Amino acid sequence: MVGKERAVKRRSGSRYPEVSDLKGLVDEVQLYAALKSERGAAGVEAVIRKVRRSLKDARRALACLAEDAELKKNEPDDLTLIRALRPEGPRRLWKGCDGQQYGRRLQGALLGRCAGCTLGSPVEFWEIDRMEALARENGDRFPPDNYWSYVPEPEAKRYGVSPRRSYTRGGMEGVPVDDDLAYTLLGLLIAEECGPDFTTDNVARVWLKYLPHACTAEKVALANLRAGVPAHKAGEENNPFCEWIGGWIRSDPWGYLAPGWPEKAAELAYRDAFLTHRRQGIYGEMFFAATVSAAFAVDHPLDAVRIGLTEIPGQCAFAQAIRWALSRAPRIKNFRQARQAVEERFVGMHRAHSINNACLVVFGLALGDGDFTRTIGQTVAMGMDNDCTGATAGSICGAVVGKKGIDRRWYLRFNDTVHSYLVGAPVFRISDLVARFSAQAGCLFARIGKGETV
Repeated sequence: MVGKERAVKRRSGSRYPEVSDLKGLVDEVQLYAALKSERGAAGVEAVIRKVRRSLKDARRALACLAEDAELKKNEPDDLTLIRALRPEGPRRLWKGCDGQQYGRRLQGALLGRCAGCTLGSPVEFWEIDRMEALARENGDRFPPDNYWSYVPEPEAKRYGVSPRRSYTRGGMEGVPVDDDLAYTLLGLLIAEECGPDFTTDNVARVWLKYLPHACTAEKVALANLRAGVPAHKAGEENNPFCEWIGGWIRSDPWGYLAPGWPEKAAELAYRDAFLTHRRQGIYGEMFFAATVSAAFAVDHPLDAVRIGLTEIPGQCAFAQAIRWALSRAPRIKNFRQARQAVEERFVGMHRAHSINNACLVVFGLALGDGDFTRTIGQTVAMGMDNDCTGATAGSICGAVVGKKGIDRRWYLRFNDTVHSYLVGAPVFRISDLVARFSAQAGCLFARIGKGETV
């Protein structure tokens, strides 16, 4: 018990050092360097070189610091060790893939993911007050019960493809681009091109083929791959983002490919996550893949969440946080309380971390209670990385309620089209995605009769 209590303590917000002044100091160094250069002072470049060396030395020293052995024991990166630390779970809920039920729920999951993502995209990382102000200016409800009627900078393009007006209810012509959706499409391409036994090396090859750019951990891994770093090392070298949210925004396709089979979905997610992430970053992708998978076979989103927990180490920080969110959820009455609870629990945690955002998803699913509009509206209203949280909450709820449980306002302007920035694949049809995911899921389940047991 002492080890468990210590793990909880070390993962609390109080563990973060005070670094809020560092960026300001760097800014001041730049300003003084400019000022002294303008005034003809000698030695400016020598000082800057010294500062640069000091910062690199600090980065190197931090990267080399020994980590807590007890925490590391409870948080392995190896799949076999991860599975050994799981609590008991159902592992597989469906013996076979029920084509009709799966098809209805898959439509709901895909539409739900697209809707939640599109609602959150133009207000990504906005604080609650700013979103409320936009809603007042627009005459929109808040939390939103429809897409925004207007967003600032309507002609500015996101990812160089979709103008911001295309995320509004009046300007939408198909599902506009977002990295959360790009990785869902990329997961399908990995399965189609490499089969269900794909490896992390295969993931790397497909990324190099289709992915033009990325952010945080994915950006680091992509750069490492392009520099010749092998796939199994690409997520480790110079990657301080390895526990951030980028892993679990890629989780949904593995749940779609292994519906009702959370253990297999988590396994597929592991192979994908290992390219870019470690520890909480891996567990986040495994957890949400298993949760999405379970959502196809249960009647309430929180039941899927509880099943998802059985596919990651029981004492890892991510699992502890999800259990806290589940226990706290009955006392959370709205989006504002949810955000406050997360801020108080995880003081100092980056707003793109996997853990704090995952707790917001749990609160969104609890507040929604199976109502799709309330689920994504409350989740997006919480802020933080709210295109990611909105997309994931929408996918899980959508898989539970199916297309019939989603009001037409959320997909009326999708026009059976998803826009993409993937190389050579600018447009996907939603109906085609349903058929393609269904075909791959059918292939996976067909292997059960041929000796597949996991």
